[in-house]
Amino acid sequence: MYKRLKAYLLYIEGLLDRADATGPAQAEWDAIAREHLVQISFFQHERLIHLIVTLAFALMELACALVTICVPQPITALLMLLFAVLLVPYVVHYYHLENGTQALYEQYDRIVARMQVEGLGDLMSPLSVAIK
Repeated sequence: MYKRLKAYLLYIEGLLDRADATGPAQAEWDAIAREHLVQISFFQHERLIHLIVTLAFALMELACALVTICVPQPITALLMLLFAVLLVPYVVHYYHLENGTQALYEQYDRIVARMQVEGLGDLMSPLSVAIK
């Protein structure tokens, strides 16, 4: 999923950078903004699912640590180690999803700002609403 997010971020960044004659026509920005909102919702859903999974693994890790402290057994220590090995990649993946989704929000604000400069569309950026 991170590769897809990174590719999409680069694609939109390319559109925003090429906003001159080689970039999208003025009328296409509304469709780009709406598609961007759809993509944001997909990545938000993915981020929520990974947050739930990451928290579940963190809670299982904590439970195993408490059991290992209270009742020291090699099997609980091994289970704690296995959960830790799984937890680290989940945290890293969630970190990338979170930062990527934040970058999508910033791109959306830039798209809306471009549309407002060009007098297109009625989409409002949360940033532009807060400023007014």
